Amino acid sequence: MNQLPKDKNLPIEKLAACFNNTSATYKFYWLLSIVDSLEARIKPESTMIPKKELFARMISNAWYTINYFHISFGVQDKLQAAIETIKISEGLTIDAKKNDITNKLLRSENKITKKALAQFDNNVPHWFLSPWFPREDKVSVYKKSQHSPFYAPYALHTDFINVDILWANYFLLNAAFIRDFCYWNLSLFLQARNPNVPEIANKLIKPASRNSLTKQRKFWDIVLDELVSVKCIYTKRELIKGDFAVEHFIPYNFVSHDLIWNLIPADKSFNSRKSDKLPSFHKHFDPFFELQLKGLKIVREKEPRNKTLQDYLTITTDFQNAEVAEIKEKFKNTIQPLITIAANNGFEYLK
Repeated sequence: MNQLPKDKNLPIEKLAACFNNTSATYKFYWLLSIVDSLEARIKPESTMIPKKELFARMISNAWYTINYFHISFGVQDKLQAAIETIKISEGLTIDAKKNDITNKLLRSENKITKKALAQFDNNVPHWFLSPWFPREDKVSVYKKSQHSPFYAPYALHTDFINVDILWANYFLLNAAFIRDFCYWNLSLFLQARNPNVPEIANKLIKPASRNSLTKQRKFWDIVLDELVSVKCIYTKRELIKGDFAVEHFIPYNFVSHDLIWNLIPADKSFNSRKSDKLPSFHKHFDPFFELQLKGLKIVREKEPRNKTLQDYLTITTDFQNAEVAEIKEKFKNTIQPLITIAANNGFEYLK
């Protein structure tokens, strides 16, 4: 989604231009927060929004991406540092709900939290209006934004913004399009700063629920029907059909997919303890690959049309005829870099 809906009464091209020459994520989350705030109001004509609310929503909108997926926002971006500070000062969990985060920050009297939010007032509200007031300083932008002939989206005041009614109606009418536009541009921005991190676009919004692993469990059920049992690569406990967890070797929080080549049966109790920790490549890769190879061979023989087998095409395009050494090398060249990159992004190793 690289275009915004047109409006004959508003300079939409200037709104799109807000994201030109962007060096931090602030503008994306600022606009998302304005839309969220307008939608949360009971009366559509209520267009005065406290800055503290907008800053709180910026934090809650970025919370999941930073805390759950460990995406880097870049060295210049203070949003990431603010979230780390607020997580500690408010005692919030990494998977806290968006509305819960916003409400807690709005009510907070914690001096550390208030300072972390207030810092965004130095630049974000007036720099967002640069397309309307190019090369103007902060004082000038505040003053000029309060005069309607400039058709700026909002007027700036000390503690609040007042969204222009035409712009407010546009934001509400096109909320879904604006969010798509923001997230599309944000994903491009973050992908450039995290070039080796997969599925950036899927790490911007917390899903309502994770996908079921039913078909992946059936894959391993076929294997266990043949072998009767397999050993958990972590605990060495014997696993039987109906008594195992389907485990992401590299954490879902990093890969953001459920492809079978990253899923193995594991000890249920250990799986819950492992959480989003990384396996040791040197310690766990060989038993992981051996289990994957058994699964691949058995399912290919027993159910050659099993659609889950297609997942292996992202590892090797010729898993039907390739030699074991070649398949292992393909796995190694996929798994090892992902573990290294995940560690560099802040994921911890198993201890």
